[in-house]
Amino acid sequence: MHYQQLQKAREQLTGPGGDFEIIEADILGNRIRTFRNAPGSIRDFWLSTAPFAGRTYLVYEDERISYGEAHRQVNAIAAWLFARGVRPGDRVAIAMRKRNYPEWMLIYWACTSCGVTVVGMNAWWTAEEMAYGLNDARPKFLFADEERLARVIDNPAIEEMPAIVGVRVPALPAGVTDWGDVISGEGAMPEVDIDPDSDACIFYTSGTTGFPKGAQLTHRGCIANLMNMQYAGASTALAMQWATGEEPPAEPPVPVSLLTTPLFHVTANNCGAYLTTAAGGTIVLMYRWDAGKALALIEREKISSIGGVPVMGRELINHPDFATTDTSSLLAVSGGGAQVPPDLVQKIEDEVVTARPTTGYGMTETCGIITSLSGDFFVDRPDSAGPAMPNFEVKCVDDEGNTVPQGELGELCVRGSSVIKGYINRPGATAETITDGWLHTGDVARLDEHGFIYIVDRKKDMVLRGGENVYCAEVEATIYHHPAIAECCVFGVPDDRLGEEVAAAIVLKPGETLGEDTLRAHCAQQMSKHKVPRHVWFLDEPFPRNASGKFLKRDIRGRLPMTGWARKWPPPSFSSPARPLAKTP
Repeated sequence: MHYQQLQKAREQLTGPGGDFEIIEADILGNRIRTFRNAPGSIRDFWLSTAPFAGRTYLVYEDERISYGEAHRQVNAIAAWLFARGVRPGDRVAIAMRKRNYPEWMLIYWACTSCGVTVVGMNAWWTAEEMAYGLNDARPKFLFADEERLARVIDNPAIEEMPAIVGVRVPALPAGVTDWGDVISGEGAMPEVDIDPDSDACIFYTSGTTGFPKGAQLTHRGCIANLMNMQYAGASTALAMQWATGEEPPAEPPVPVSLLTTPLFHVTANNCGAYLTTAAGGTIVLMYRWDAGKALALIEREKISSIGGVPVMGRELINHPDFATTDTSSLLAVSGGGAQVPPDLVQKIEDEVVTARPTTGYGMTETCGIITSLSGDFFVDRPDSAGPAMPNFEVKCVDDEGNTVPQGELGELCVRGSSVIKGYINRPGATAETITDGWLHTGDVARLDEHGFIYIVDRKKDMVLRGGENVYCAEVEATIYHHPAIAECCVFGVPDDRLGEEVAAAIVLKPGETLGEDTLRAHCAQQMSKHKVPRHVWFLDEPFPRNASGKFLKRDIRGRLPMTGWARKWPPPSFSSPARPLAKTP
């Protein structure tokens, strides 16, 4: 393989005078690696796309919005907010369906371009969870679609109701402004100065306590993530050019990307949308994921890249219409949010004739990717998450914080300009997660001689279900609210479709009875449906415990009647090799 050429390309691109030259700067009290040539803010980035005015920007079903019209609406939104007293540093929340309305992007660019912080609210959230997010972030305005609006209106748990704009709401409740009124004007983008280390957006990521934490993604961090993605493509292309002698096209094709994951996650917003927008490409949005409809869109819109959790790529290839659909426009099929199984890497390589497999590992806490891997390098090392991006320092540490030697396992820690500022209202969680600029990822990894990262396990007690983080403590707390429960233990089990599924082992109180369906109904009343356990066991004996009284989860799992889908257990330990869990929550 061409690893020498890849290393040479990385050094050339990031060295003095390179397009992605890396320097060190004082950022939030630490000396941090960053890009010399990065735009100063998201405002600068968005305004740079104005020359694409005649191109199609957003496609949603039969709707098409050009860059020119997008800029008009973005300006109108920003001017409308400023006319109502919103100023840089204030917060505006967006709560819309998980597969995705075009208004999401327009509101996002409007707010970030005038220094206003976007609060991305998870569309899965229940009314109780919506209230928690609004109470935590305290936005001045909320843009909500019909379903999310119903969870907010007359919600007694919301301490201070923001002003609300209804988006695609046929019958507006009293006091709610219609979206059409917001974008009807011809206002100009307000003139503001934006600190690169100010909050661009707040995306919520669950903590091990089960309570969501609002991660503060800065302008500098979001732009650095864009630079990282551009660098990943440029370094791979340059290495392959040197290795094969094949010159790239003089005019690269304009990308057309199908976004299949929610815009309130960094995967779709900070990665998919940013990269396509920077190239003046077209973003195609779906009402909901459906492999057959995705194939139809690929053929109709000439999609060049599609990304999502790995199961989407598998469902695409396995769909009955795959063989008869024209997929010749596809150049990349990406997987993230869960491990991309090595067999799927090869299937993409073999069956999608024009496309190459791509993956990335990252976190909300890094504004997007930490690593990227594609093409020949991914096919050659399908169990790796790839090398770290150039603005990151990387190390693996033991439980005492000591750096472990190359090749040995430890918790992956990274430091760079795309690490978040912290968590709003959570100084303790911030201090625990970020130390001297170093982010503790909670993932156990090893590094090889080429700097490639292999994620082998997670320290966090979490189930990664189809790209959504489900924290066991939250599910356990909900189960314990049922009066029949004596003990419960929640964990993940392998699932071919979603990567992992939520499972629960239950011990009932003496004399109590409870069925699986009743337990699931109890959970569904208090939490989002993707957190409800799919697999449930009722045990007759108390759980095994350690000396401090904590449940021994591995011993509990070992007692369960594992058959069929569960034969892959036990899961890998820190000391045994395993395939990576490519994660972008």
